[in-house]
Order: sequence, then C-alpha cells, then structure tokens
Amino acid sequence: MTGPVRSLADIPAQPDRSRMRAETGARLRAAMAERGVDALILLGNNAVTYATGTSWPLGDAGLSHVERPVAVVLADDPSPHLFLPFREGAAEETELPADHLHGPVYLEFDEGVQYFGTVLAELIPRGSTVAVDELTGAMRRAQGRLFPGGTPGDAAVVVGAAKTVKTADEIACIYKAVQITDTAMVDVQKVLAPGIRQIDLSAEFMRRVFELGAVASMLEPIWQVMPDTRADGVWTTHGDLALPLLSTERELRDGDVLWTDVSITYGGYCSDFGRTWTVGTAPDARQQANFRRWRDIMAAVADVTRAGATAADLARAAIAANDGAKPWLPHFYLGHGIGVNAAEMPMIGTDLGDEFDENYVLQAGMVLVLEPVIWEDGTGGYRSEEIVVITEEGWIKLTDYPYAPYGD
Repeated sequence: MTGPVRSLADIPAQPDRSRMRAETGARLRAAMAERGVDALILLGNNAVTYATGTSWPLGDAGLSHVERPVAVVLADDPSPHLFLPFREGAAEETELPADHLHGPVYLEFDEGVQYFGTVLAELIPRGSTVAVDELTGAMRRAQGRLFPGGTPGDAAVVVGAAKTVKTADEIACIYKAVQITDTAMVDVQKVLAPGIRQIDLSAEFMRRVFELGAVASMLEPIWQVMPDTRADGVWTTHGDLALPLLSTERELRDGDVLWTDVSITYGGYCSDFGRTWTVGTAPDARQQANFRRWRDIMAAVADVTRAGATAADLARAAIAANDGAKPWLPHFYLGHGIGVNAAEMPMIGTDLGDEFDENYVLQAGMVLVLEPVIWEDGTGGYRSEEIVVITEEGWIKLTDYPYAPYGD
C-alpha cells in the first residue's frame, strides 16, 4: 500500500499500475460492501477505466457509445470482467486474467442486450443485489429479463464513493497528465498571434500532447474569444456568459481575450488546464487588475484549503475576497474534483446548494481543480485553473504553468 502524499516528493515518478489497480479495486469492493451491492455493471467510460484500468485512444474520450468497453465487478472477485470492442493495447494494460476478458457487447441494440443477459446470468448469482451506472434504451426495454432480481441500484454512487480519495499512483497519473499538458501549452502559446485560427491552436495542441504520451483528449480543446461586455456575448438561457463554446475556423484578432480549457488523459487519468491569454497585445491596466483580483481570491481559498475543511469554507473565502460576490459563473463552479473524469465530485458552489457544500468535508488525497472567474464588462474578464492535492496540512499544487502575458 502506498502512503499519503504530503509533498511532490511523495508522488511516484512513474505510477505502479499493478499496485494502483489492487488499491483502487479494494476501494471499489469496500464501497460495494458498505452499500450492500453484490455486482456492478458499468457502461460509463470513466467508470470502466476506474474499475479495470483499461484506457483507449479516442478523439474525445467523453463520447463513446456503441463500441465501448463494459465492466462487470463482483464483490467476491478481485478481478473485474471486461468486455472490450478492441483488445490491442488496452487489454494488455489491465493485467486481467484471460477468462475475465471478453469480446464486445452492443448494448444499444436489442440483440446485444439479449446476449449480454445470458452472460450476466452466468456471472452473477441469482438473488444478488445489482447496480448499474447507465441504462441504454435497449436495456430498459429488456430490464425485467436483464435484472430478474428487481430494479438495479445506482452504480455511480458506489464508484463515486470509491474514487473520491486518490492513491499515490493515481495522483502520479494525474501529475503526468498535467505535465504533458503544460509542456504542450508552451508550444501552443508560442504560435498565438493575430491571424491564427482557433482550430490551428487545437491542431498544435493535439499533435504535441500525443507526441508527449497522452492517450486521449477528454474534451474538444477550447480557445474561447471573450466578448468585451456581457451584452455582446451569445444569448444564454441563464442570462450570463456562455462557456464553453466550441472552437471554429475563426481567425484571432489583435486584442482578443482568450479563455483556454483543455483536458487529456494519461493512464486513464485527466489533466485540466485553464489560462487567459491576450492576442497580439499586452493586457491593459483594467485587465491586469482583474488578474490581481483573481490571484487574491486564489490566495484566500488556498488559506482555508486542507483536510477537514468543507466545500462551503472554500466558497466563503472566495466570496469574501471578491467583495461579497461569487467569483465564478452561475452555471459553473468555484472548483471540482478530477481523476478519471475531468470534472467529478465535489462540485463546489453549484446548484447542489449550500447544504451540500456545508456537509462536504475535504479529505487528504482528494484532488481538486480551483477555477475562480473574474468578470468586468469592457475587459474580457480573467479565468485560470489550478490543480491541487489536499493534505492534512494544506495542499500541494500540481500545475506549474506561468500566467503570461499577465504575470509570471
């Protein structure tokens, strides 16, 4: 077992995948036992990654439906069963026994669900308590046959509880993903200039991260040009700024304010990068003031961030440092967790409500992305992201990218 991460020196230079799978598997089965669940059926890409260790190269790892891996986890079996549409590469990483590796199942189709039902009947003893994280339309139509013991429980609750606290090897994967992203962004920022297109930045970023060892892109890279005023922005149902907007062939112009947001995976674990850049010109005095306010808010949040603090403690610190106003977009958050998902629990400052934030206590080993937003009409605003590991004493910062052109 790995010990707690208290500093960057405690993070393994390379993750031990066998040890990581043993430790995360034990946490998953413990979460199952706590909730009285005998079997998990997992369709979500990130849940399958967490349960099995598999990863697969996709243009957007958040979107894979018809041909996707599926996992079945049994409480009394240390090895999950993995149904994989393509075995090369991904299956080798799992170190699963040969009899736990299966061919693909196509759960979007009635025929695929019918076949899967016969497999489940062999794997899961009758009378077992079953939980599933997703149900396709075909699964819903066959629910009575697929789950003869009754309506399945919610596997997302079980997986969410297991993956809240990261092992040292999981943190090593996240840290490596962050380093790959930061390194690639150096080259992207070098080519930033009037006349370049948003999709050109995406091409530069994607080429570089895969050269450096990324396995997948977790979301379409975002290079969002921010409006000068909220009124000049695109219409939204919530009446505030739109974020994120997809990249296009739009050529960047001198003076554009760019909000960036990208995420890639390494070993199945995510990075999350956000900075604000200006195109062709240095930030003016008002824009620099936005940045200084952002740094003041981050410092205030950092002062209260440690194991035992609540999500509400972080939100209150941020609001107090911003003269009583929430320094984040109303449809987003002050911060969120990260792991096999680019954004996972906890979500801090969302419409989950004050009671959720008051009762969500941070634990050592959690990994958070903190991303305050400063908005002032006429400036384009300021937004950046920092990834931190929670410790008993405070936190460790994993991101190490400068704030140019606003500061070091």
